[in-house]
Amino acid sequence: MQYNGAEIIIKTLLDEGVDTVFGYPGGAVLDIYNALYDYEDQVRHIRPVHEQGGVHAADGYSRSTGKTGVVIATSGPGATNLITGIATAYMDSIPLVCITGNAASHLIGKDAFQEIDIFGATMAVTKHNFMVRDVAMLQDTIRRAFMIANSGRKGPVLIDIPKDITQQFTEFNHKEKLEIDSILEPEQEAVKEFANIINESKRPIIYAGGGIISANAHEALRKLMNKASIPAVNTIMAIGCLGEHDVLNLGMVGMHGRNSSNLAIEDSDLLIAIGTRFSDRVALNTKHFAPNAKIVHIDIDNSEINKNILADFNIVGHAKKVLEAVLPYIEENPRKDWIKKIAEFKANDYRPKDEDTEIKPHQLIKYIVDNVEDDAIFVTDVGQHQMWTAQCCERTKPRTFLTSGGLGTMGFGMGATIGAKTGNPDKTVIHISGDGSFMMNMVEIKTAVDYNIKTISVIVNNHTLGMVRQWQNLLYQKRFSETNIDHSVDYVKYADAMGAKGYHCETIQDFEDAFQDALKQEKPCIIEAIIDKDTMVFPMIPAGGTVNDIIID
Repeated sequence: MQYNGAEIIIKTLLDEGVDTVFGYPGGAVLDIYNALYDYEDQVRHIRPVHEQGGVHAADGYSRSTGKTGVVIATSGPGATNLITGIATAYMDSIPLVCITGNAASHLIGKDAFQEIDIFGATMAVTKHNFMVRDVAMLQDTIRRAFMIANSGRKGPVLIDIPKDITQQFTEFNHKEKLEIDSILEPEQEAVKEFANIINESKRPIIYAGGGIISANAHEALRKLMNKASIPAVNTIMAIGCLGEHDVLNLGMVGMHGRNSSNLAIEDSDLLIAIGTRFSDRVALNTKHFAPNAKIVHIDIDNSEINKNILADFNIVGHAKKVLEAVLPYIEENPRKDWIKKIAEFKANDYRPKDEDTEIKPHQLIKYIVDNVEDDAIFVTDVGQHQMWTAQCCERTKPRTFLTSGGLGTMGFGMGATIGAKTGNPDKTVIHISGDGSFMMNMVEIKTAVDYNIKTISVIVNNHTLGMVRQWQNLLYQKRFSETNIDHSVDYVKYADAMGAKGYHCETIQDFEDAFQDALKQEKPCIIEAIIDKDTMVFPMIPAGGTVNDIIID
């Protein structure tokens, strides 16, 4: 039977198991939306206020569910508004399929209204991108996009479709989904060598990255840790892959990681890096990172091996398969001396002081943790609040902490929160932001209201760009250039104007009362919590520094 390109798009999305799409209509995608009208009972569509909010929502949906996020945007500014969100997903290896409209084929290259070379513009921030020139290729292109997005190191794929392609007719027959590229089993000899390296070490440590969560390898990782008594640290992208209160879990490592995690890497004789790229927020000084350790690097992406840190041994492969393969060859070993040393490191971890009245970020987050379920999802923007949340949110399940780790995108949080709640309607989703980040995409609270998506946004408001101010405070002689946000926004009135519920809090008791009330609401909520503008995130290792440069007050 023949269908036009627009119907083929919707039918192929359904064949790929898509039940939720985020998007914003416009001239170049009108035919797609016309087709979507007939499938409203099968595909839920969420329209953001701004396309960037839509792609962040698709991203949050993907991160929290493990499914592929889908977003649609029209040509020109609609398409370009996606780029920051696409780059965010690309840096964090999140599978998205982004569908953009374009001017009709005969107008491309002629500066037509809202024409843009989105194919060229997104080449550097996608795993792959397509421009469909033949309606007969449309179905296969979409199917390939889903396969590519989820094969190997996951990431976003863009499909640009001229308007005339959505209007043309061709034969359509349902096809099976393409199989994701097969994951090769690790070579046995490499696995045995890896096991020998572990068995011979006295002070091993695991450095776990977001690849653990992407590969669903957290259970295999915990088995390895417990069998061989190997402590582990995690990047911000790997929060939730380890048991928060497990004695072997040292927590987040790097610039704002725990003292114990950074000191343990410094003192280790074996560093096992899994699903991570040795970013400059962890390996702050590559010449002095893990100076006494043999380095093993396991990653699905061969291009990451030896890119930032030279490895003594590596396995290119799927994290779960590698860990499951090595487990039978691992000797049980209590490593009492090393575990004792780890306990000494942990005993000296930095611990911020509580206050009875003034709001302290760690107390605020701890209160939230104590009053939500273990599987509640925390979403952050970027800045001080991101680090406070990462330090204190105590997530023990994967896909329960969502943040922009690689690109560091302010304004990520509100859209991602909407996406996470859409994909997980029965879970509590908490959005923690700063005043600077929240204002970048605060209008998306209207999306949450319009679609009855119950979100709770906590604005840790210090009336400044806090992380930048912290650097200015510590490293730039208190020259506070353009970081103060002294203009007042009445978030209670703003929430009310948008149809949400707002709260203003100046004491920890105010916050506790507001949060309890917000949990009972059936509408989106905004809680503004006032903190001192000179409250800082500690510990901190300045860029390019080592453990010898840790700042704790």
